[in-house]
Amino acid sequence: MIKITFPDGTVKEFEVGISGIEIAKSISSRLAKEVLSITVNDQLYDLTRSINEDASIKLHTWDDEEGKHAFWHSSAHLMAEALQELYPGVKFGIGPAIDMGFYYDVDLGEDRMLTDKDLPLIEQKMLELARTKSQYTRKDVTKAEALEYFSSIDEGYKVELINDLDDGTISFYEQGNFTDLCRGPHLPDTSYIKAIKINSIAGAYWRGDETRKQLTRVYGITFPKKKYLDEYVILMEEAKKRDHRKLGKEMELFTFSQNVGQGMPLWLPKGAQLRESLETFLKRVQKQFGYEQIITPHIGNINLYKTSGHYDKYGEDSFQSIKTPQEGEEYLLKPMNCPHHCEVYKFKPRSYKDLPVRFAEFGTVYRYEQSGELHGLTRVRSFTQDDAHLFCTPDQLKDEFKKVIDIIFIIFKALNFTEYTAQVSLRDKEKSSKYIGCDENWEKAERAIIEAAEEKGLNTVVEYGEAAFYGPKLDFMIKDAIGRKWQLGTIQVDYNLPERFDLEYVGSDNQKHRPIMIHRAPFGSMERFVAVLIEHTGGKFPLWLTPEQTVIMPISEKYNDYAKKVLNSLNNSDIRAVLDDRNEKIGRKIRDNELKKIPYLLIVGEKEAQENAVSVRRQGEGDMGTMQITEFAELIKKEVEGQMSSISNY
Repeated sequence: MIKITFPDGTVKEFEVGISGIEIAKSISSRLAKEVLSITVNDQLYDLTRSINEDASIKLHTWDDEEGKHAFWHSSAHLMAEALQELYPGVKFGIGPAIDMGFYYDVDLGEDRMLTDKDLPLIEQKMLELARTKSQYTRKDVTKAEALEYFSSIDEGYKVELINDLDDGTISFYEQGNFTDLCRGPHLPDTSYIKAIKINSIAGAYWRGDETRKQLTRVYGITFPKKKYLDEYVILMEEAKKRDHRKLGKEMELFTFSQNVGQGMPLWLPKGAQLRESLETFLKRVQKQFGYEQIITPHIGNINLYKTSGHYDKYGEDSFQSIKTPQEGEEYLLKPMNCPHHCEVYKFKPRSYKDLPVRFAEFGTVYRYEQSGELHGLTRVRSFTQDDAHLFCTPDQLKDEFKKVIDIIFIIFKALNFTEYTAQVSLRDKEKSSKYIGCDENWEKAERAIIEAAEEKGLNTVVEYGEAAFYGPKLDFMIKDAIGRKWQLGTIQVDYNLPERFDLEYVGSDNQKHRPIMIHRAPFGSMERFVAVLIEHTGGKFPLWLTPEQTVIMPISEKYNDYAKKVLNSLNNSDIRAVLDDRNEKIGRKIRDNELKKIPYLLIVGEKEAQENAVSVRRQGEGDMGTMQITEFAELIKKEVEGQMSSISNY
């Protein structure tokens, strides 16, 4: 017999070799139908895999990320089998589960390509195969056996992947007529998959290398019930309406130009105003918490990033070196702000009495993302981080970390992000080569993050292997207005850069000590944050933030002069107002400015001009009646003050 410990601490005995599905059946038949995977001693297992020793377990259903992951990973294999049957000779790259569904990269051959017309055929074939109730069967083989098998069926991409693996046991998964190289876990069989949507087709270079062959990437999503698919379709329709690329164009916030370069956003006047409001807001909050603003260059000597370790880790993803015309020095476009901030810290000797030191910068950085990975503002090559680096003593670390959490809370409240979890991102100790620094410092940093999160009462999840290469971190995962999850805000503890840059302070014992460094970016990047904010709000920003708070619309050219008088009066009251004096009917002006998400629409004509008034409409709500200009200005000011007061009273 073996002892199985459940999440609530209950311990039960089972026979050696019990499986997850059998444990679920012992609890209830309903649970057995809903469970999708199991964690055994922090390792994900197939439900059908034997458990042969005492273990702590957690059963995962569709409500859990682990359950969805197994479901969508199994679906990727099912789609591969469907493609194999529909398009003989297809070769397979990789097919992972992703945040919303899965994809598979495939090589269809030189003379074949998929179009949107193929998507229903793939769905139909997947449903047909799902109904066969084929079991997902795990098989462990040696590396030599794996190479022999995939070489024999001419799967060169799989052979390349296997050659990169360490010697030892490798797992295959088989279902129906398809066999794949895979770690799992998977569903017990294909019948769990009830509803299927193949979403799109894209190009993807093999292993993200633009010098390699471009494969076809097929995206899909599946569900255990058709009603979930129906809800998803509605969600996707809403997501299309909120797409930041669409709204950003309609609202004239940002644009891109091939002449400037891919992934290099150009902020238009209204977008620049939006960014300025966000920066002003955060600077005001940071000032209350004792931050000092600094400015650093957009480039740095290549040796700076070699010292920090960024060049070794990210050199291939950086824009390559810039050589000076005469001296022969090499520079990089700045991929990170933190090495520059370390040099600012070293500007003068520091005492323990000076700490903590908190440097903040809206610093623009540059990273070379593959062209196929670029996506609106969420994946760009040039972006501005709301970066700050704190240098503190060991005794100050936890309190400083908790204060950063407070700043993130203020931001989330200001922008109505009410649902979020905190992800504690730790290292994978089995892959120590990915990280720099000694075990002792890593353990101190991880313990400080975990304790700070507990003391702030955060709802946390722990993810191993998601730490930065120089230290563990706390990432905030928010849920937007239509239920999608985004990573916003990060706090990282770093013992390693102070060591690499030889940072010091003189302690109360008159001896030299190393400060501890905290990296933090509550927005993350201005570009990605604005993209998420647009989609979260549908472009309807809070009044304090919106670039254009009101628009004045004369009903004919006769009243343009009065409209300009209203404009000047509002601008003098620090209200962001614009004039729409186009020679268009008032109905057209209203529709156009509603589309731009301007909160207040002011209509002026003969009556308004005579009474020194404006006719007021609230975006999406309709007519609010006629007001004096001063009365309307007071309305705007009070609404903004109310919003800001609510934030400051956090």
